[in-house]
Amino acid sequence: MTQHLTRTVLTASAGIAAALGLTLAVTGPATAEPAPAAGTAAASTTVTPAGHAFGAKLTGSATFSAGSVTVTCTASEATGSVPAAPGNTNASGPVSSAVSAPTYSSCTTSMPGVSATVTTTGDWTVGLQNGSPATAGLTMPSGGFVLKTSGLASCTVTAAPTAAATVSGTWTNGAPSTLKFTDAAVPVKVEGGFGCPTTATSSNFNATYTVGDTTDAASQITVGG
Repeated sequence: MTQHLTRTVLTASAGIAAALGLTLAVTGPATAEPAPAAGTAAASTTVTPAGHAFGAKLTGSATFSAGSVTVTCTASEATGSVPAAPGNTNASGPVSSAVSAPTYSSCTTSMPGVSATVTTTGDWTVGLQNGSPATAGLTMPSGGFVLKTSGLASCTVTAAPTAAATVSGTWTNGAPSTLKFTDAAVPVKVEGGFGCPTTATSSNFNATYTVGDTTDAASQITVGG
């Protein structure tokens, strides 16, 4: 599938700050599949190389901020594959493929005595859309991203608590290509006692991922028309 999914979703992903009082910033992906402007058709999209596997890896750090509390994760990864031809082309919209649930690890918090872990589960997908810029939508299943803090503050933050949700980002072709999510919003539910922002209902996701071709290291995953 951090300012920095649930930074894969992913994701990261990926977009959990506002809802918690918690912000996820990832320098390294998650975004909703962008809708075309009213009255216009989505552009034709082709993702290449057809059938090649890819790996997405966080660059920098992913941060989730809830109120005055910030959770920072420095490692996040996801894998997937470009659909085989002709499925790698869509004449009027995004090309979608399944991705593994992004992982987040090496997470710390800004509060002494409080630790954090992130768990992701279920079936995730990513949709890539040609355009200027090219865009990406990372969709997580309901309850597919759960952040828990423990210690002086024990909170549980569940992204997409009642239905699948998509976070939107931008795609840049390169060597490797990159997927970036900036203030991508995602609905959340916060549970817990003292210190937990239980009134929050949405959060922001920030993250940047490099996306490399794992079938052929000499090739690049690209999005075009």
